[in-house]
Amino acid sequence: MWWRGFEAAGRRCFSRAHRSWGKTAPAVDGGEEIDLTEKTTAKTFSALQAERHEQAERTILISCPSNISEKKFYKYLSSYGTINKYFFYEGFIDEQLYTVCKEYQITEENTRLRFLVCSLVKDIAAAYFPECSIRPFGSSVNNFGKMGCDLDMFLDLDSISGRNNTKTGGVFSMEYETKRVASERVATQSTLSVIGECIDQFAPGCTGIQKILNARCPLVRFSHQPSGLQCDLTANNRIAMRSTELLYIYSNIDPRVRALVFGVRCWARSQGITSNIPGSWITNFSLTMMVLFLLQKRNPPIIPTLDQLRDLAEAEDKYVIESHDCTFVSNNKIKPSQNTETLEELLQEFFEFYGNFAFNQMSINIRKGKEQHKPEASPLYIQNPFEQALNVSKNVNQTQLEKFVTSARESAWILQQEGIKRPMSNTKPWGLAALLLPTMQSSGGKSKKKRQPASERIKSLLDSLKANKETTGYLNRSNGGRRHICTVAW
Repeated sequence: MWWRGFEAAGRRCFSRAHRSWGKTAPAVDGGEEIDLTEKTTAKTFSALQAERHEQAERTILISCPSNISEKKFYKYLSSYGTINKYFFYEGFIDEQLYTVCKEYQITEENTRLRFLVCSLVKDIAAAYFPECSIRPFGSSVNNFGKMGCDLDMFLDLDSISGRNNTKTGGVFSMEYETKRVASERVATQSTLSVIGECIDQFAPGCTGIQKILNARCPLVRFSHQPSGLQCDLTANNRIAMRSTELLYIYSNIDPRVRALVFGVRCWARSQGITSNIPGSWITNFSLTMMVLFLLQKRNPPIIPTLDQLRDLAEAEDKYVIESHDCTFVSNNKIKPSQNTETLEELLQEFFEFYGNFAFNQMSINIRKGKEQHKPEASPLYIQNPFEQALNVSKNVNQTQLEKFVTSARESAWILQQEGIKRPMSNTKPWGLAALLLPTMQSSGGKSKKKRQPASERIKSLLDSLKANKETTGYLNRSNGGRRHICTVAW
């Protein structure tokens, strides 16, 4: 007999199981090896049913207060007698949020596929830069990516610059130099232009190559048909790499971080707050920053601020990029939070917090973990954690911000309704599913007396027609408008 721990609905759960030993195969995910010769004897249906009924007769369900840790609660109950088996069971909304995270996260197979595409692009780039590397960054590797997201790649030329290499053996050495150019940006544009041409001409399966060299961050965009991935290749983008590592660390501090981010993103997509089309919508990255900011402000905090991570850093963690302090400690030195709030409580708090946030005056800053006065008049100001003079949500206009605030207030109100957090009937949506239904935001533009520009009026009209169509379709469904959470598309 052995004890095996596993995660169930976000709380630690333990189960006892039998195991027989035989030949093993290497694990594909770095975990335990798989027993290929293990044999189990299936119980008869009646025997299994009898065992389950017998277990139920010896089982009790006890509510654990949210402010009491699992360890203390178990110790208290053990003082009244021996507990043979136990597990902690979360609320229904917590289950839904963890299910969303599990269903939409990037799989191990898809992650390996993304690294394979990077390796293939490296083979092309090596024609001009023999010792270069192509590294994935962003949602593909920060633990917040969902299936189908773009593959962001970074062309790393530092390994061949000759400055950072330690010469090992041999009488001769080789160094690579580039022609003098007006600026580093011009050099980046020239490099990407050459690599883009090589991908267009010689990379099998790569189509639709676009050289977007005049963007703030120059890039080459293309589709890799065999993998079905949309790819963006950049160079000289080390701060983005550092941001990726920071999000990865935050995701591993507490399991509630990823679950809440995935749930909020899913909600935002269903409400039309985010979109795959570039424009004035709030981005997934901005939503992630907003969730992290909320978790920093809980009492006690669930995750530390960036300044706190910097203060914990040691000499080997120091990292400065173009005068920007990108220093923070690695996650294995961060102590877990003592906060015991459930995901249901945190989701409710997210809607209430941002439904009443003073966006007209204050900005969001995860480096400090507190609101600060906005340095400019952008409707939504979320400070870049490393390039602190930049606003990562500068694209968001007032209309989209008001849409977000209205949706947050309505969702907070829905969660407060009696019976919405538990399944009360087979036809009425409950929990997170109730929040994913399209809402009517009829009061959004009535308070404005100033005439909007023509483009804004047309856009508002199209949004209104779309909302009416979606709501009408929902009300006319024969099954009472029931929607399953697993069918919601991002």
